[in-house]
Amino acid sequence: MEDIRHKFLVLSGKGGVGKSSIAVNLAVWLSMQGKNVGLLDIDIHGPSIPKLLNLEDRGIQAEGDKIKPILYSDTLRVMSIGFLLPDETNAVIWRGPMKHNVIKQFVTDVSWGNLDYLVVDCPPGTGDEPLSIVQLLGNADGALIVTTPQQLSVIDVKKCITFCRQLNLPVLGVLENMSGFVCPKCGENIDILKSGGGEDMAMQMAVPFLGRIPIDPQIVQACDAGRPFISSNIQSPTAQAIEQTFRHLLQPETITQINKEARDKMRIAIPLTNGRLSAHFGHCEQFAIVDADPDAKKLTHIEMLTPPAHEPGILPKWLSGMHVNLTIAGGMGRRAQQLFKENNIDVLVGASENTPEELVAQYLSDELQSGQNICDH
Repeated sequence: MEDIRHKFLVLSGKGGVGKSSIAVNLAVWLSMQGKNVGLLDIDIHGPSIPKLLNLEDRGIQAEGDKIKPILYSDTLRVMSIGFLLPDETNAVIWRGPMKHNVIKQFVTDVSWGNLDYLVVDCPPGTGDEPLSIVQLLGNADGALIVTTPQQLSVIDVKKCITFCRQLNLPVLGVLENMSGFVCPKCGENIDILKSGGGEDMAMQMAVPFLGRIPIDPQIVQACDAGRPFISSNIQSPTAQAIEQTFRHLLQPETITQINKEARDKMRIAIPLTNGRLSAHFGHCEQFAIVDADPDAKKLTHIEMLTPPAHEPGILPKWLSGMHVNLTIAGGMGRRAQQLFKENNIDVLVGASENTPEELVAQYLSDELQSGQNICDH
């Protein structure tokens, strides 16, 4: 892993959003930029990469005590459990430990060589496989999160972002796939699955939005033929939209600026029990994450999140990852307050047991009364 400069994970909260085709096209596009690239498929139960690259008849070979990846081109190496299966009808029926072990082998026992980028295609959701790869890579650059515009997908993608934050994995950005359809006959743009849901969600969750990719029948044809769309249709408007999206990943300063703008916004975390301010910060049921406009003195967005399992020091890191810059609490120990300060989060303790809406309104109007810190341990 020391010979790999950058590691990108491609995640989605839901299946059927085109995540694997995005991972393939990203890997191929990076190789077209003259980069040495590895593409790792860790979808144990539904490996798609061999089909998408027309490599289904290829089998892996040993190289000493290492496994040789499959060469798609001089600059793109591929590994998938699909190369180990006798045929496409074989089902992999494994529990978590078995999946973790094979992913570990793909990371440590494959002779990837010197790579500029490793792109990891993860299965949908936030289960064993994404958790294993985040822990095994250790220092990944971040996750590209794929969604479609409709709310059913967007809701599940929010869980992906929460997953990344709880594991301190940076979110490189959200890509809205299948966003509109341009009629090839009349040129009219039709929002079959609506449009803009991914962008709205990215704004609410304070993560970069990378762009939209429309529905294009040629993408389906390319996938079925095992021909990466980005290389075979490079002049098409859809390919140009894909390339524009991917270019953000080669411009980390753009993502850094978007994240800075998100951090500069007022974002308040309030621990809740039964919908009201919790007296004991570390043992609350939920957090209200509130975006506020201090100039207009109004609340702009509120979201309820379940905190990670209580461990010393985990909440400041979790909230910092969501760009929270203020927390309002009933009571909080001195050590916890120090940890929040180290994560650039201001702390206001001793607030009364009100709803988050009431507390934020009082804070913005300078009417919030703070009393005794009732949990100073």
